[in-house]
Amino acid sequence: MLKQVQKRLQNHQPRTLGTALPEAAVLIPLTDDAEPELIFTRRAAHMNTHSGEVAFPGGKREPSDQSLVQTALRESYEEMGLPPEKVTVIGQGGVVISRFGLKVTPFVGVIAADTPLTANTAELDRIFSVPLHYFLEEKNLTFRRVNRGNQTVQLPSFHYGEYVIWGLTAVILVEFLNITLDAGIELPMSYISKHYWQKHD
Repeated sequence: MLKQVQKRLQNHQPRTLGTALPEAAVLIPLTDDAEPELIFTRRAAHMNTHSGEVAFPGGKREPSDQSLVQTALRESYEEMGLPPEKVTVIGQGGVVISRFGLKVTPFVGVIAADTPLTANTAELDRIFSVPLHYFLEEKNLTFRRVNRGNQTVQLPSFHYGEYVIWGLTAVILVEFLNITLDAGIELPMSYISKHYWQKHD
């Protein structure tokens, strides 16, 4: 499965958006197991934004970041102690727009399954992993209706134990699954369409 993911990402041309918005980046951490797992974080309850939400590690680009991939790796180190040198970046997903008006670029990175990770309790209350194949089972996928600007859209959602993976994180996750593993899950155009944002600038 990991070989297919790598091959698909190598041949993928990620979507870009010309919209002038602040930039952010996230890392999609994938373990190198025979049965790969995706690593997620859960934001601490005391955070002003995204409190209690499941997310990939990441955040806003800082002036000192030489690239967006550096942003993703820096944030991953700050949030869960993942050293940048322990990450092999194998590809990039398309830019998505958060509800706070950030252009978010996802990067996929492979890490060793036994890499020690520690949650920065100033930002997180949990780090957990989910087998990649879990997201390919139709029974585990549901949709939520949410308001996005002046329209109502259907957002993918996954429940895994006590965790709910939805919102922008689920959009990024599903596009990754569609690109690499032919998941074929529909996504709302307001998050992923270049043409949508050109019309709504």
